[in-house]
Formats: sequence, structure tokens, C-alpha cells
Amino acid sequence: MDGKPEVEMHQVIASPQNDKFVIVRPGARRGIQIPRAMYHELSETVEEGRPIPVWLSDAANQAWDINLSGQPSKGTVLIRPMTRLNYSRATWEINKGCNFNCEHCYLAERKFAGIPRNEKDQLIAMLRDAGVLWLQITGGEPTIDKDFRHSYEEAYRTGMLIEILTNGSRLHQPETIELLRTMPPHKVTVSLYGATAESFDSLTRRPGAFKLLSKGLRAAKESGISLELALIITKHNAHELEAMRAIADEYSTAYAEYANISPTYDGTPEPLAAQAPGFLDKSTVFQGCPAGHTFFHVDPHGFATMCKVGRENPISLMTEGLDGLLRLPAIADAQMLRTGGCSGCLLSGTCRVCRPMAKAFQKAEAPLENYCQHGDGVAT
Repeated sequence: MDGKPEVEMHQVIASPQNDKFVIVRPGARRGIQIPRAMYHELSETVEEGRPIPVWLSDAANQAWDINLSGQPSKGTVLIRPMTRLNYSRATWEINKGCNFNCEHCYLAERKFAGIPRNEKDQLIAMLRDAGVLWLQITGGEPTIDKDFRHSYEEAYRTGMLIEILTNGSRLHQPETIELLRTMPPHKVTVSLYGATAESFDSLTRRPGAFKLLSKGLRAAKESGISLELALIITKHNAHELEAMRAIADEYSTAYAEYANISPTYDGTPEPLAAQAPGFLDKSTVFQGCPAGHTFFHVDPHGFATMCKVGRENPISLMTEGLDGLLRLPAIADAQMLRTGGCSGCLLSGTCRVCRPMAKAFQKAEAPLENYCQHGDGVAT
């Protein structure tokens, strides 16, 4: 791809994860935890070009039903080195541009802009060196970025397990299907905005959007690429929920439903108009989050923040490099403090949203019932 010579891809990845060590396989959910001594033994085995150890061959056969017996370790096993940072996950907005114009989108602006390809490569190398094993590529719509396939391949080659968050509109393209067949993703999550063109196109404000999505779902199924669906419940499609579930049953291995619509991350209220009356989920209690400590977010310009919502005091990775991430835990902790209208709240122990999200709701002057227990009992 992109003119690069074809090379043999690794089948398994050995990686430090904080104080643990794991062996994982691209495209597979199951993993294997190993002791430090086995990680170092495997590192030496690969470096010296010896065959796959018997213990790894047996474990791989049991976990993934693959036969690695007698295969050379070099090229089959990718060893990720120890790092001084303890990040294991990251999300990357490769571009905020999108070919849909969804009413409920949390991005206030969807400008198509970002760093050039060579800097994307530098960023991916930094993510690897920060310890990131699980990388979520999102947008905007990631698949419309001109460097998406190149960046996906680059991240895959460094030994990352990749999740793509997509609207599915480009999933039918042969080059995208081939990419996902040859370099299996950890997960492809497709947003479903309705069960008919009428509801789907109304929410996305893009005529023909449902037709594109349907082509993508069929292409993935025919090619054996497993998908997960995110059912986005809004006023446009709530009446089609059972039909949406039927689509998910047909085309996905799993699905989840999302009914709570939030403001944009910088606190503008427009997305709230898509909320479906009677579909606010008030059962989930916020129980803490590792954002900024073991996880972080990167925007299209290479600025790192604690997450997609908490974007205060961004760190320029392209300027500061990995040293900038040393400041991120303190930045994240400061954003989680209960301030403003949440100071001293007696119900904070059972709050449903994190502080950055609550701040966005407050800035948007959203009705309390949309996010706060002090609004419970008010009709939605």
C-alpha cells in the first residue's frame, strides 16, 4: 500500500502494559498475560532469530487456534519495548472533517485540517513510544482523510491494536476492505443513525447517507470483516429502534445503544435538539476515569488532552514531544475538580457525568434533567 513493498506481517505482539506484560493478536479480542521473565525471554528469542518457544506456540494455539510451532520468531512476533510512560490507550482525531453533517455531533466545527503525512508518522511513533497499544482512530469521519489508509498501516506496523470509529460511508470501497482484510483491526465500530433513509438522512443532513451506510455494511459482511454497531437514538429514529436492532443483529457481532445526547465539547447547545423525549438514561453512575493517566486524546493538529471532552490546556506533542505528556496527569486532575455549580454538591457520589462533561452542559445552559439529579422528576 502507498507504494511500500509487501512484507510479512507479525502474527502476535508482546507488549508491556504498566506493570504487566501481555501477548495479543491483531483482530482478536483474547490476550495472554505473561510474567516479566517470559517477556524478556521472548525479546531475546526474537533478537537472536530463534524459533518460536514451545510455550508461546501452545498458548497461541489455545487462545487463537493458530499454529506457530517451528516458525521463526523474527517477523512472527513483534516485541514492543519498555517505555518510561505508562499510557496504554489513546484516541486520535485524524481529522475533524466529515462527509455527514449530523445534528447531534459533539464537534462544534468540522473543519478539514490537520498535520501533514510526515508529521502523522512522527505522531504515531510518539504514541508507540508512550506505550499506546490500543489506538482508536476517529474524526470527524476518519476514512475520508487522505492519509487514513497510510496512517492505519503505519500504526498497525508499529504493533498497535486499532479501533476505527466510522459512519460506514466509505466502508464499501475495495481499498478499505482490502486494508481491513490484510491488517485486521481490533474493532470497527459503525454508527447507526436510523433504519430508513428518511430517519438516517434527516439526522445526518446528507441525502443518500443511508444508502452509503447500507453498502458498507453489506461489503463488510461479504468480506468477513466483523463490525460492532453503535445505535444512536434520537428524535428522528426512536420509533425505529426495533428495526435498528434488527439491522445490528444482521450485520454486527455486537451492538450498544446510546440515547443521551450531549452539547458540543466546548459547550454549545445545538446537538441537544436531537434528544429523543423519554430516552434519557439516568441509571449509570460515573465511577471515575483514567483519562490523562493511562489514556489520552490527540486532535488533528497533534495536541494531546485528557479526553475528547476535557480539552483544557492542550499539549503540543509536535513541539514538546513525549516530555509534554508528563504534565498531563496534573492537567487532568485539575479538570476533574468539582467547581462552579457543582461545588459542594451532596449528590456528587451518585453523579452521572464527569466534571468536564458537566461543565459542557452547564456552559450550554442545558436543562438539568439532561445530566443532573437536581433535575430528576422534570418531564423530558
